[in-house]
Amino acid sequence: MIINLPNPEKTEHLGILLGQFLPAGTTILLQGEIGAGKTTFIQGIGKGLGIKIPIVSPTFTLINEYHEGRLPLYHLDLYRLQPTEVAAIYLETYWEGIEVPPGITAIEWAQHLPYQPSNYLEINLIYTANQTRQAEIFARGEVQLAPNLLEQLQTEARSSKFEE
Repeated sequence: MIINLPNPEKTEHLGILLGQFLPAGTTILLQGEIGAGKTTFIQGIGKGLGIKIPIVSPTFTLINEYHEGRLPLYHLDLYRLQPTEVAAIYLETYWEGIEVPPGITAIEWAQHLPYQPSNYLEINLIYTANQTRQAEIFARGEVQLAPNLLEQLQTEARSSKFEE
C-alpha cells in the first residue's frame, strides 16, 4: 500500500492511526533517508497509543521506552550502528516480548538489522519528485492487524485526510 504524505502533519496522522489500532507484539521496521519523517511517524504512534510525554529520537541512547499508553512503545534507532553491533544487543527481546511486556516495537534505520523478526510491518518513507513523501507499507509474515485497519488506511489514503 502506498500513502501520499504531503507534509509532516500527515506523516504524524498516519502514525496516530496505527498507534490507535495496532495490537501488542507488533514490530514496525522503518526505513528512509535522513529527514524522511521516521521520528515524526513514531511520534504519531505514541500519540495514538495515548503517550503524553514528548517522544524523541534515541539516536544516541539507542532505545527509548514509553510505558504510559495503552501499550508500551519501544523506539529504537540503529543509525549509528553496524549490523554486527546490532546483533550484540539482542533486539528480539523487544519484538518477542521476552524480558519486557509486549508492546509496539518501532525500529528506525531497520536496514542495519542483521536479522528480522518473522512478522512485521515494513514502512518505507520516501521522497517523491515533487518534494513530498510517500509511505510504502508492507505486512511481512503473519502480522496481526486490528480488523479493518488496512481498509481504513486505504479509505483515508483516497480521501482528503492525507491530501493537502
